[in-house]
Amino acid sequence: MIEIRNLLIQRNGRDVLKIDALDISRGETLTVVGPNGAGKSTLLLALAHLLTPARGDIRFDGRSLSVWNDLEYRRRISFVFQAPLLMDMTVEQNVALGLKFRGVSREETRQRAGRWIKALGVESLAERRASQLSGGEAQRVSLARAFVLEPELLLLDEPFVALDPPTHAKLLEDLSNILKEDHKTAVFVTHNLKEAAKLSHRIAVIVDGMLRQVGTAKQIKSQPADETVKAFLYELPQ
Repeated sequence: MIEIRNLLIQRNGRDVLKIDALDISRGETLTVVGPNGAGKSTLLLALAHLLTPARGDIRFDGRSLSVWNDLEYRRRISFVFQAPLLMDMTVEQNVALGLKFRGVSREETRQRAGRWIKALGVESLAERRASQLSGGEAQRVSLARAFVLEPELLLLDEPFVALDPPTHAKLLEDLSNILKEDHKTAVFVTHNLKEAAKLSHRIAVIVDGMLRQVGTAKQIKSQPADETVKAFLYELPQ
């Protein structure tokens, strides 16, 4: 689905991300790990076509992002941020909002919103306003709002980082099951190595603004590409 070649992203005149080559298959969950400031979120912003490469190319479904119509492309992806960005309305209205903007019929909107409200375990909260939700509940609603749009590519930027451990663990389990059952293509950014091993088909390691290695958790643990990867991934589970 995604092909990245010879990519260079610059911000404020400084090189912040270099990727020689990276392919992401349809239906794959790729987890991106690395220290703070390594370039993980920059990769997501580039994939969302919110940053323009200084060099190289990102291709989606065989076409360079440079030739995609922005609106058409963004209708095929969903982005989930660290902090849930919910409107001051009910859970059901928040989940249905994107469908309303796209002109989906009322009946189809009701059915699709209901499906994902149930799938993310917030059925009992459907009429509650966003301001009354806990952090975990709000992030579940944020995920439902992303999935209801039926994106071909799901981008997730450390969506569980602010949650308490029990909430974090349960939501991670639920998301992992949904991705497996729905066969969504997803790129998931985290600094949690155990989380990366549990959720993904492959892991991409970014350190100092450079993609260092891509492989399964076991491959990276047993054969780190260099000392930088070895130092960062010493806690990665087998």
